[in-house]
Amino acid sequence: MKKVIVIGAGFSGISAASNLAAQGFEVTVLEKHNRPGGRARSFSSGGFTFDMGPSWYWMPDVFEDYFGCFGKKPSDYYDLIRLDPSYRIFFSKDEIIDLPASYQGLRDLFESYEHGAGKKLDVFLSEAKRKYEIGMKDVVYKPGLSLKEFIDPVVASNIIKLNIFQSFNGYTRKFFRHPHLLQILEFPILFLGGTGKTTPALYSLMNYGDMALGTWYPRGGMYRVIQGMVTLAEELGVRFKYNTTVDYLPVRNGRITEVISGKDAYPADIIVSSADYHHTESSLIPEKSRSYSEKYWNGRTMSPSSLIFFLGLNKPLEKFLHHTLFFDEDFSKHADSIYKHPEWPEKPSLYFSNTSKTDATAAPEGHESLMVLIPVAPGLNDTEGIRERYFNITLDRIQRLTGHNLLHNIVFKKSYALQDFKEDYHSYKGNAYGLANTLFQTAFLKPKMKSRNIRNLYYTGQLTVPGPGVPPALISGKVAADLISKNAGK
Repeated sequence: MKKVIVIGAGFSGISAASNLAAQGFEVTVLEKHNRPGGRARSFSSGGFTFDMGPSWYWMPDVFEDYFGCFGKKPSDYYDLIRLDPSYRIFFSKDEIIDLPASYQGLRDLFESYEHGAGKKLDVFLSEAKRKYEIGMKDVVYKPGLSLKEFIDPVVASNIIKLNIFQSFNGYTRKFFRHPHLLQILEFPILFLGGTGKTTPALYSLMNYGDMALGTWYPRGGMYRVIQGMVTLAEELGVRFKYNTTVDYLPVRNGRITEVISGKDAYPADIIVSSADYHHTESSLIPEKSRSYSEKYWNGRTMSPSSLIFFLGLNKPLEKFLHHTLFFDEDFSKHADSIYKHPEWPEKPSLYFSNTSKTDATAAPEGHESLMVLIPVAPGLNDTEGIRERYFNITLDRIQRLTGHNLLHNIVFKKSYALQDFKEDYHSYKGNAYGLANTLFQTAFLKPKMKSRNIRNLYYTGQLTVPGPGVPPALISGKVAADLISKNAGK
């Protein structure tokens, strides 16, 4: 069997490894940390458990398809809970919206803000569903190597229906006027690394994933998904080696025959890097073998980074749901501080994940585990002083909007930001989500899955197709594996 080395045990790396093992390859995953997960690792301290990265479980069909490829179901590895309400949004102290899980409830909510918005939502989500189905069928499972993949007449005709050349901002305003409704629809694309003005209307498919397919929670946290994937991978014969940092990929005659980690060398016929694409190119392979220059990377629009606080509280936290968003400040100004003139935002929007609302194992009895996330521009200066300033801003906003003065209720506190993303994941400019899904960074315009200059080096993950997010990472691993299998003649 051909030997494959996968670098990194995040969602895309495990996905690639499992799909390759199922197709007859001998697969070893090398992971620098002491456990799998990458950005989706978790940690526990003082009885509190936190997911370190992804906290939204959207697009459950993608997870079902993933496990289904191996004759399994997600329920073979973890239990899912559908959240209802899906999440809560604070527009002010007195204006709070809970997004209902039921479609009728959602329709009624839209109608309450704008006469006729219920019927318009029917049309909007019907089109979003069509985009979702076309996208999942004709776009996301393509390796994005060239425009030729989309020249097929059926595929091309379907892609025309995706509103790729229209902005999300302009598209949503064809249906709705109320600023709250527009913000509800536009917030999911924040996780794609864009704004309504720069993101193609194609990504209204995210609204279908949110509103129609629902917001879920794997009991025990998102890390349970990683644990399930690793268990499945090991059942397929994949081997994992932890605490193993890849230092160098020597290139000889256009090929890599071994992966160097310290004094160890791992023979390989094929290498799949699910590590940061830029790091692999700039630090692991010789300059002459790289596909992209530093000028290229500097010209990319990256998704945001994040400043995250993990807080353990010694009292129940009222007025928060499992997912809570503070949109009481002008997000357009926050977005400008990320994309137009990168700087720390003056009045940031805030996202809270309070898993102990759903899962009693996340915190000791009578306590709460709270994760706070502030999207920020990649490449910013990151200091303890800056983090502390935003911690105080966060506490002030919580007190102003909910009445909670939490300063003396915090029994555990940990921050995580740009410097940590760089140190832990070699993340380019400390980004959190990967490459922004702008029009000129979509599909075949993303960095290629296959190295241009090294015949047996492939890439998977959030800096290549199909893009950022957990479901796309699962898909990316499968697409990379299928491409490798095809090229290997399997």
